[in-house]
Amino acid sequence: MSAEEIFAAHEGGKLSVAVERPLATKRDLSIAYTPGVAQVSRAIAADPALARTHTWASRLVAVVSDGTAVLGLGDIGPSASLPVMEGKSALFKTFGGLDSIPIVLDTTDVDEIVQTLVRIAPSFGAVNLEDVAAPRCFELEARLIEALDMPVMHDDQHGTAVVVLAALTNAATVVGKELSSMRAVIAGAGAAGIAIAEILLASGLTDVVLLDSKGAIHAGRPGLSGLKAEYAARTNPRRVEGGTAEALAGADVFIGVSSSTVPEEDLAGMAEGAIVFALSNPDPEVAPDVAARHAAVVATGRSDFPNQINNVLAFPGIFRGALDAGARRITPAMKLAAARAIAGLALDGLSADYIVPSPLDPRVAPAVTAAVAAAVVPGE
Repeated sequence: MSAEEIFAAHEGGKLSVAVERPLATKRDLSIAYTPGVAQVSRAIAADPALARTHTWASRLVAVVSDGTAVLGLGDIGPSASLPVMEGKSALFKTFGGLDSIPIVLDTTDVDEIVQTLVRIAPSFGAVNLEDVAAPRCFELEARLIEALDMPVMHDDQHGTAVVVLAALTNAATVVGKELSSMRAVIAGAGAAGIAIAEILLASGLTDVVLLDSKGAIHAGRPGLSGLKAEYAARTNPRRVEGGTAEALAGADVFIGVSSSTVPEEDLAGMAEGAIVFALSNPDPEVAPDVAARHAAVVATGRSDFPNQINNVLAFPGIFRGALDAGARRITPAMKLAAARAIAGLALDGLSADYIVPSPLDPRVAPAVTAAVAAAVVPGE
């Protein structure tokens, strides 16, 4: 695809507002707008719950970014992030049947972002945080979950984690290992890495080692604070020290979400039947053909290689299921249900080159929607 083709596809933006009912006659206008609309407004004023059924708010997702961690481009600001947020909204509509609106904010202050979204919250029914840099993304998500009575999810964290768990579940089957018995190494302790560690722990893995730029995170390492200190206490039970080579010695799984590179000789030290997920885009931590020399199953984040780990497998159905069920939160149980649903769709034809369904598989969003809705506990 040429630059000319790409720019032409984005000219004027990728979104528009469609009218759901015709406005062809005076009667149509009288019903949709004045005087008819006043009856609906009076009814909502008397019973605010009617806004859920008589406005689009309950079907509208706010796609929110401050432009600080956009794709592999980094901190490029809100305006430059808007094409990405428009694309996210297009994915919500195409794969989840949900309307969404991009909101890019010209501030990186967590207090200001929370206050802004609280004030405009009556306009939408859920918040998808996107491309917010770590570690602020953790605080921002937690604060919004508490401040807003609606589903909130940072997709860079949890969408990635859900699809990784689905893929790893099936990869474990392919190599004949029990998921809970495997040793996993995660390169990257930012948004995605922390969320992946969390969902692996929740699914029963106990031997998880997180790596940051200084090496393995462990309870005895000086200078750790915040989330890294918390996960030092919850992961790395063998207290592995050192870098990638030491962490990968005897490991069953490598998951890369750090934009780092992994020397081939480090992969050579992994266990037999190893699994490598090199997920950095556009350049994986290790080339798939190189990883395949040492691993039985290889996945990337790219569409031009087998086993694409793509968030679009998860987030449309997660939000649709949460909104369909009237959930106030997106819970760990809902994320695990989403991962199981995605994994289940690849069981027919499961192989080393097919551990997750295609992002274009029309079964995915309905299956995830149903699984997530079923996992909602009334009142959550």
